[in-house]
This record gives sequence, C-alpha cells and structure tokens, in this order.
Amino acid sequence: MITKRIIPCLDVRNGRVVKGVNFEGIRDVADPVEMARFYNESGADELVFYDITASYEDRSIFTGVLKRVASQVFIPLTVGGGIASVEDFDRVLKCGADKVSVNSGALKNPALIEEAAKKYGNQCVVLSMDVKRVDGQFRVFAKGGRVDTGLDALEWAVRGVALGAGEIVVNSIDTDGVRKGFDLPLLEAIAERVSVPIVASGGAGSKEHFAELFAKVPAVDAGLAAGIFHEKLVTIPELKRYLAAQGISVRLPAREENA
Repeated sequence: MITKRIIPCLDVRNGRVVKGVNFEGIRDVADPVEMARFYNESGADELVFYDITASYEDRSIFTGVLKRVASQVFIPLTVGGGIASVEDFDRVLKCGADKVSVNSGALKNPALIEEAAKKYGNQCVVLSMDVKRVDGQFRVFAKGGRVDTGLDALEWAVRGVALGAGEIVVNSIDTDGVRKGFDLPLLEAIAERVSVPIVASGGAGSKEHFAELFAKVPAVDAGLAAGIFHEKLVTIPELKRYLAAQGISVRLPAREENA
C-alpha cells in the first residue's frame, strides 16, 4: 500500500508566513524559519514554501528567507513563487530545495516544464495549479489566483504531465481556507486523467477531511494544508495516528510504528 503524505505549506509574503481565505484577506501568522523547524520535528513528510507574491510582483523569489528555512528541514522541500526560467530552478535548488513548483511561469512559457525536466529530472518539476470554477468549467488562474487564464484545468494538467511534470499540486480556490473539506470533484477529475502523484490543497478543516480525501479519491498521494496546522487545530502526529487507525497507510515515527 502506498504511504500517503501529509504536507504543511508555508505561504510567505515579505518574509512572513501568511494565510487567507479563497486567496484573499491575507493575515500574518508566523516566522517561516521557526515554523519550518517545528514541522520538521512534528513528523511532516514534506514541506512546501511558496513566495506568494513573487509572480504578481514580477520578481524573483526571496532567497535569503528560503536559505534559512532550508537549513532547518531534513525532509523534502518544495519551493515555488516567481519561477520563470531554468535559472530560477537552479537558484532555488542551490538554496536547498529538493523540488521546484511552477505555476504562472509555466503558463506563460510551457516549454519551461520540459526544459527543467530534461535538466533536473521529472521528479524535480512540480506543476502547481490554482483552479476555480467558472461557468461550470474548472479554470486555471495565474498570478496568485488573480488572473483567469481561460485555460481548462483538466487539459492543462494533462499537458503539463506530457511536458515532463513529475507531480501536480491542485490548489482549489473555491475551497481554500474555507475548512469544509477538499475539492473532491476537482481532484477526481484530474486523477482520472494523469498518472503522476497528485497533492490535494485547499479546504482541510479536520482530521476527517483527510480521511475522506484518501478514501474517496485514492489516487491522491498527499494532502496539503496550512491554516489548521499553523493554528494547531490539528497536529501532524495526531492526524497521522487518526489516519492509521482508519486503515490509511502513513509514515509514523519509528517508536510508534514499532509499538
């Protein structure tokens, strides 16, 4: 049985972790370096670091904060925000990232996915998609969820994988921060069309939501969340014990696996 991953996400703006609802109403939460250290020690399977305004502000990612975060984690680190060239990949990988997430940069230049996959390997290239329903269609948004590209999200997922993306993060704008559960119809639709690992993002509000995600859309490999972990409404050890009790395979601390 494939082990499901639990991934906290650090949305970083101006050097601070922030959180919003439906990609709006952003508020300050914490210091990213302290939070990265906390999640590394809490049993997170991976960590995601997004510089959430880099694309919108048309600038490169802030590498100073990223280096400090990378120094605190010994689990896989995925980094995104303002990734527009192979040189950007190189820069964040040298800062300590294990995988690089592309979103607006790939929408502007799809060949970036292919170029990066050839240079660094498919496993290094993560296609992050911000998706919202528009007139009954799953539509891809760019610039941190601000701009409707007009692209069909399902078609873009298929194209991204064909170009070389080794993983897809599906961010549902409709469920982001609402804490009513993951966007299962969207995830099911994408899972039917691609065979690479899928990370579900947006909507987690309880342990039960993760169990529902993995039970109803078994093709999803990981659940990503921010607010409920940041506010300690659900802790990662607590969540993993709950999932294991539901028969869902997760990586528990060695002392618990052997108990």
